[in-house]
Amino acid sequence: MNIAFDLNTLWFTLVGVLFAGYAILDGFDLGIGALHLFARTDMDRRILFNAIGPIWDGNEVWLVTGGGALFAAFPEVYATAFSGFYMAFMLLLFGLIFRAVAIEFRGKQPMSWWRRFWDVSFCASSVLSSILIGVALGNIAWGVPLDSAHEYAGSFFALLHPYALLLGLTTLVLFTMHGAIYTILKTEGALQQQARKWTHNAMIAFIILYASTTMATLLYVEHMTEHFRTNPALFFIPLVNMLAIANIPREIHRGREMRAFLSSCTAIVASLALFGLGMYPDLIYSTPNPGNSLTIYNAASSQKTLSIMMVIAILGVPLVLAYTVSIYWVFRGKVKLDSMSY
Repeated sequence: MNIAFDLNTLWFTLVGVLFAGYAILDGFDLGIGALHLFARTDMDRRILFNAIGPIWDGNEVWLVTGGGALFAAFPEVYATAFSGFYMAFMLLLFGLIFRAVAIEFRGKQPMSWWRRFWDVSFCASSVLSSILIGVALGNIAWGVPLDSAHEYAGSFFALLHPYALLLGLTTLVLFTMHGAIYTILKTEGALQQQARKWTHNAMIAFIILYASTTMATLLYVEHMTEHFRTNPALFFIPLVNMLAIANIPREIHRGREMRAFLSSCTAIVASLALFGLGMYPDLIYSTPNPGNSLTIYNAASSQKTLSIMMVIAILGVPLVLAYTVSIYWVFRGKVKLDSMSY
C-alpha cells in the first residue's frame, strides 16, 4: 500500500483517532443504554445510570472534536455528508440528545411511571444511535452515489440497504459487549454476575455478526480489501482483533475485568483501523462512478490551513486526553448509591 506521509494523511489519521476515541468511550455508554431494560430492579438501573453519570458528557467531547476536525481538514466531506445524509444525522442527533435528557431527568421524580418512561427512552435512543453509527459506516464503506459536483444523488431509504444494516447490527452488538464489560468493571454482587451473562451472550452475537460482516465485505465490497490483498503484512491487524476478542472471556474468567475492558477497547481500535485502511485514501467512496469519490486530497483544505491546524491539534488533543484521564481517575472504583445518585 502506497501511503504518502503528508499533511493530508496525518489529518486522515487524526480524524480517525478522534472518532476511535469516541467509539471506545461513548461506545460503552451506548452499550449500557442498550442493556438498561435487562436490569432486574430499579436499584440496578440506578447503578447503571451512575456508572456513566459523571463521564458520559465528557465522552461525547470526542465526537464534537472529531466532527470539528473533519470540518476543518476536509470541509467538502463534511458538507456532502451532512447535506446528503441529513435525515440520518438528524435521527442520530435526536437519539443522542434524548439519551442525555433521559440521563438527567430519570431521577427528578420518584414515581415508577416516570422512571419507566425515561428508562425506555434511554434504551431506545441508545439502540437507535448505535445502529445509525453502524449504518453510516456501512454506507461509507459500500459507497454512495455522488454526482460530478460531489453531491449525494440518492435518498434516505437508499441508505438502508442490507450491508449497511448488517454494519448497524454489528456496531450495536459490539457496543453492547463493550458496555457489559464496563458494567462488570464498575459493579459488584448480583448485577455484576448478570453483566457477566450479558457479556457472554453479546460476545457470541458479535462473533457471528463480525464473521458475517467479514464475509460480506470480501464478497461484495472488494475495494475495501484491495490494500490487504496487496500487502499481506497488514494481516496482523485482523489477527490482533481476533486475539483481543478471544482474550475477553479469559480475563473475565480470571477476574481481571480491567484487562477484559482493555481487550474490548483494542478490538474496537483494530476494527476501525481495518475500516480506515480499507478506505484510504477515500473518505466517501462513490458508486457506481468511483471517479466522483471524495478523497483526502480533492476534499481537503489548503496546505497552509492544514499546517496551522496541525499546530492547534498538537496543543489541543493532549488537553482533551488529559481531561478524559483525570475524570476517569476521579471516578474510578465501584459504583455506590447515595443521596446524589440518579
